[in-house]
Amino acid sequence: MAIDEKDTTVTIMGAGGKMGLRILNNMVKTAYNLLLCEVSETGIKEIEEKNLSVTAMEDAIPQSDYIIMAVPDAVLGKISEGVVPRMKADSTFILLDPAAAYAEEIALRDDCTFVVTHPCHPSLYYEQETAEAKADMFGGVAAKQDIVIALLQGKEDHFKVAEQICRQMFAPVINAHRITVEQMAILEPAMAEVVGASCATVLKEALDEAVKCGVPREAAEAFMFGHLKIMLAIVFKSTNPFSDACYRAIDYGTEKIFKEKWRDVFKPEAVQEVLDRMLHPK
Repeated sequence: MAIDEKDTTVTIMGAGGKMGLRILNNMVKTAYNLLLCEVSETGIKEIEEKNLSVTAMEDAIPQSDYIIMAVPDAVLGKISEGVVPRMKADSTFILLDPAAAYAEEIALRDDCTFVVTHPCHPSLYYEQETAEAKADMFGGVAAKQDIVIALLQGKEDHFKVAEQICRQMFAPVINAHRITVEQMAILEPAMAEVVGASCATVLKEALDEAVKCGVPREAAEAFMFGHLKIMLAIVFKSTNPFSDACYRAIDYGTEKIFKEKWRDVFKPEAVQEVLDRMLHPK
């Protein structure tokens, strides 16, 4: 399904927020008719400083072909209840995270298409070409990255256009991996946040403990970052094996640090539990 960008209206909900501004900076490079919705004073100021204007949600949504929901996960379900009934038939709703979709907290309509996407962020193992790209840790500015994308509900041809828009939102994009919403929830929060971010936090705390034990911070950081690089290469790229002594240290660390059934975090009921905590913080 080919579209003319000039004849296509794209609305960004939460355009003045952290994620909204990242997307806006890329989307202004396209020819779409952009409508920007924002309610916070800070966000409105950010948009106006770009010489752009804000449109009320009630005015923007009924004329939108594609709606990008750059709003916090915790309020996404509630906001969708005000957005979805105002959508015109055959329009498309794009979510930036699987949490609310997987938890079935998004308002849906049979005559509209719903797509979920998320950036993979620049890979450790992709060689960026410029200094600016190497400094772009998050992606979406200069660094090339992949994205994942899923069709929650709706038409295949609208999904294909949504993929084009998602590539533009997170540009420059190398690959768009099509998966299911359920698979996206396995990747995040289960794999990337529950496991990955927890391990990263423990690594930082381990470095801090070494400093508390008297190691100079610069030495501790040099040692940690260098060892992380080679350890990740060994585990993920199989460049060389660990030493026999290191394997024994790994066994000891696994016994002391990790619970025996830590893989249970990938079970559907565990994914649902952590999403409930994320979407409904007490």
